[in-house]
Amino acid sequence: MAIHELASIDGTIAPTAQAQIPVKDDGLYRGDGVFEVIRLYGGRPFALAEHLERLERSAAAIDLPAQRAELEPEIDALLEAHGDADAQLRLVVTRGGRRIALIEPLVEHLPAVRLASVPYTPTLILNGVKSLSYGANMHATRIAKGGGADEALLVRPDEIVLEAPTSTIFWVADGELRTPALSTGILDSITRRIVVAALPVTEDEYPVSDLLGASEAFLASTVREIQTISAVDRMALEAGPRTAEAREAFASAIAEAMGSPAGA
Repeated sequence: MAIHELASIDGTIAPTAQAQIPVKDDGLYRGDGVFEVIRLYGGRPFALAEHLERLERSAAAIDLPAQRAELEPEIDALLEAHGDADAQLRLVVTRGGRRIALIEPLVEHLPAVRLASVPYTPTLILNGVKSLSYGANMHATRIAKGGGADEALLVRPDEIVLEAPTSTIFWVADGELRTPALSTGILDSITRRIVVAALPVTEDEYPVSDLLGASEAFLASTVREIQTISAVDRMALEAGPRTAEAREAFASAIAEAMGSPAGA
């Protein structure tokens, strides 16, 4: 089904192609703002409250008013105008004071993804902040694709595994499901929280050599859901039972939130 792309700018709804904001907004000038992306299942947002809470935390971390009280009814109106198709909802709050909500088509992802490690140093002052300053993340993806991979794996200069540019990584080593700890400088992913709550997961600082010895691995994010990793730095991996468990656990969380049986 084709998605009719809609935008709400400070509460005014219009087709995205016709929506406008002033050019002189530090959200554009300097990437100064925060955002969230929420998946819509049948037009209904999954984990909207959790995303709005993180938006508020991100905004507070950079002294930006999140304007949640104004944003929530604007989201409701946009969702009503959208209808019941699967899509994604993007929320943006800029330093210029703009509240932006966008309905976008879902990004299509491959069933499995090949990763290439890219050196990356987290910006301490923005750790845990989902800010508009995503230039480094997006360029890491371009670097990885330039080397023949599908996506980047961000790795600190001391060889500690972080995350992919827009998703969390999990892997199985020595029979244990592992993921980088939040203390490494990664984002507190909502999908990550669901997996960690549902399954036994060990969180720590792991060198990339630990990942390269994994028996299976996967990415997790709002839009990707659970995506098998087929290779890391050209080391091949197979889909495994722990990836299937994570996929089932995430599907169950969606079904419970949406009020329908898992697999329905």
